[in-house]
Amino acid sequence: MSKGHISPYHAPAFIPDALAKGQHRAIIGGRWEETGIIQMEMLLAEGLRPRHRMLDIGCGPLRTGCRVVPYLNPGHYWGSDLSRDLILKGYRAELTEGDRARLPALQLVEDADFSFPGIPRDLDYLLCFAVFTHLPVNHLRRGLLRVADHFTRFEKFLFTVFLAPDAQSSLGPVRQPDGVVTHDIRPPYHLLESDIHYFCAQAGLQVSIRANRLPRGQVLCVASRSTANR
Repeated sequence: MSKGHISPYHAPAFIPDALAKGQHRAIIGGRWEETGIIQMEMLLAEGLRPRHRMLDIGCGPLRTGCRVVPYLNPGHYWGSDLSRDLILKGYRAELTEGDRARLPALQLVEDADFSFPGIPRDLDYLLCFAVFTHLPVNHLRRGLLRVADHFTRFEKFLFTVFLAPDAQSSLGPVRQPDGVVTHDIRPPYHLLESDIHYFCAQAGLQVSIRANRLPRGQVLCVASRSTANR
């Protein structure tokens, strides 16, 4: 992690340097094809259909978007990321001309703090893949609270985390099933399962933590509004 920054992505030169070197795929961890296919399969298994309107939070250079855009009805995908330059690189490099016609560039938004500027409130599916894994724990709290406040009718909010097996283990490094070593106070970060339930409850959300592990040992969490808040 660059000194003084909460993650490498927040260091001022990190993303510009990667883009200048043509490394827009590598900057988000590599394994582009493998991870993108798994992301698409995951969304379909969770019920995503062409009629749904979806936001991809932390969409980066559209690893998910290049698969979701041709699947969804035209204009039904939105993407947000810390760097709009990174998104637009993916827009130019990873989408076909026909796919770009299905996705207005105005629906690709720079957003560093879950403010969701200009993004409609009535979207159906929200995805935040491999974002909270690189942010301190209070960013998960903020993200959940902002999602619950901004979006009025979403069916599912899918996000990924790394888990530590218990409180004592969480204080040190944890080797995930895929070999990645995670930490409590530096990236990549891990959490306790009880943390996720607590933060979701604070936001008025209920959450299911799936048993299957995703690339690098991430765990899928699926949140929706609790029955009392519908």
